[in-house]
Amino acid sequence: MTATSAAAAIVRARTGGPDDDGPNLLEHAAGWTLVVVLAMLVTQLGLI
Repeated sequence: MTATSAAAAIVRARTGGPDDDGPNLLEHAAGWTLVVVLAMLVTQLGLI
Protein backbone atom coordinates (compact mmCIF):
# COMPACT_ATOMS: atom_id res chain seq x y z
CA MET A 1 0.00 0.00 0.00
CA THR A 2 1.49 3.31 -1.02
CA ALA A 3 1.28 6.49 1.01
CA THR A 4 -1.22 7.98 -1.42
CA SER A 5 -3.61 5.04 -1.27
CA ALA A 6 -3.28 4.88 2.52
CA ALA A 7 -4.13 8.58 2.79
CA ALA A 8 -7.12 8.12 0.46
CA ALA A 9 -8.37 5.23 2.62
CA ILE A 10 -8.13 7.38 5.75
CA VAL A 11 -9.98 10.29 4.15
CA ARG A 12 -12.82 8.03 2.95
CA ALA A 13 -13.16 6.24 6.30
CA ARG A 14 -16.71 6.28 7.60
CA THR A 15 -17.18 8.08 10.89
CA GLY A 16 -20.83 7.29 11.54
CA GLY A 17 -22.07 10.54 10.04
CA PRO A 18 -24.88 10.88 7.52
CA ASP A 19 -24.67 9.05 4.22
CA ASP A 20 -23.59 10.87 1.10
CA ASP A 21 -27.07 10.71 -0.38
CA GLY A 22 -29.44 13.41 0.79
CA PRO A 23 -32.33 12.97 3.18
CA ASN A 24 -35.23 11.01 1.78
CA LEU A 25 -38.90 11.97 1.61
CA LEU A 26 -39.79 10.27 4.90
CA GLU A 27 -37.16 12.25 6.80
CA HIS A 28 -38.42 15.51 5.30
CA ALA A 29 -42.02 14.66 6.21
CA ALA A 30 -41.06 13.70 9.77
CA GLY A 31 -39.03 16.89 10.19
CA TRP A 32 -41.80 19.18 8.99
CA THR A 33 -44.35 17.32 11.10
CA LEU A 34 -42.18 17.93 14.15
CA VAL A 35 -41.94 21.64 13.27
CA VAL A 36 -45.72 21.97 12.93
CA VAL A 37 -46.42 20.09 16.16
CA LEU A 38 -43.90 22.21 18.04
CA ALA A 39 -45.43 25.40 16.63
CA MET A 40 -48.91 24.28 17.70
CA LEU A 41 -47.65 23.46 21.20
CA VAL A 42 -45.94 26.81 21.58
CA THR A 43 -49.08 28.60 20.37
CA GLN A 44 -51.37 26.67 22.71
CA LEU A 45 -49.13 27.40 25.67
CA GLY A 46 -49.24 31.10 24.87
CA LEU A 47 -45.49 31.47 24.48
CA ILE A 48 -45.96 33.54 21.32
